[in-house]
Amino acid sequence: MLPRIGVRGVRESWHDRFADTPDVLKSAWRQQTVVPVLDFEIGGSEFINIAGPCSVETEAQLLATAHSVRRAGARILRGGAFKPRTSPYSFQGLGLDGLKLLGRARRETGLAIVTEVMSETDMDLVAEYADILQIGSRNMENDSLIAAAARAGRPMLLKRGLVATVADLFRAAQIALDNGNPKVILCERGIRTFETATRNTFDAASIALIKQVSHLPVIADPSHATGRRGLVPAAARIGVAAGADGLIVEVHPDPDTAWSDGDQSLNFEEYDAMMSSLAPWIALREEDMRASVAGDLDAAEVA
Repeated sequence: MLPRIGVRGVRESWHDRFADTPDVLKSAWRQQTVVPVLDFEIGGSEFINIAGPCSVETEAQLLATAHSVRRAGARILRGGAFKPRTSPYSFQGLGLDGLKLLGRARRETGLAIVTEVMSETDMDLVAEYADILQIGSRNMENDSLIAAAARAGRPMLLKRGLVATVADLFRAAQIALDNGNPKVILCERGIRTFETATRNTFDAASIALIKQVSHLPVIADPSHATGRRGLVPAAARIGVAAGADGLIVEVHPDPDTAWSDGDQSLNFEEYDAMMSSLAPWIALREEDMRASVAGDLDAAEVA
């Protein structure tokens, strides 16, 4: 079981540092937020796997991926219908057609859907198809977008910004909480540093920190953290060991032909192999999650 930090310890160690985001921190009455999605929960006793392509490309591509990751144990299908790209000449997503394909995948497989919303004007449209609204790393400091997404009422997956500190991520989460949406899930996806061998630098320590001081669930993204498919399984193990509540991994039928992020995407066989190798790690993490839930219930009874 991972070491648990008491409420007194949180206040003494972190209250001043994160004083402007008090609702994000653990308290005597709020040790762990559990976010319900369809028939399961994120932040509870089950480790949640999210998988799918970077971009929704075609019906065949998306449905094949959805069925494959479902068989491997994923509970949520990821896929971008609207894509924020560094180059204006890169594929920008299928838009509404992509959302419709995600809706079909949801009906066929029972997987929940997480997809990115990039504009306040698209909020209602994306919320119609998505079970979870993703705020991408490029928009983590877009306060008005976060507020609008919070008011949409859907659970939110809030990705850490490219050069954001943990305090910056907490401030973005505070905006969502201030706008009446407690269903916030944080995501560590790597940050930009001086290192260029990998796409980003995977800040696994931030996952351990978030689990100690915040009640919000946190998901690890080893795909964006490394940018190299050969590194994804190792980074995934690190994320599980650091205490993440789940993983979000990019999977594609043929990564070499992917319209975006092929270098960091696993094919079906690679994803299956990774999930098999992670099984004992996830089992240990779920044991700790069950113990944490039991501890929270005991603390609530005492309070």
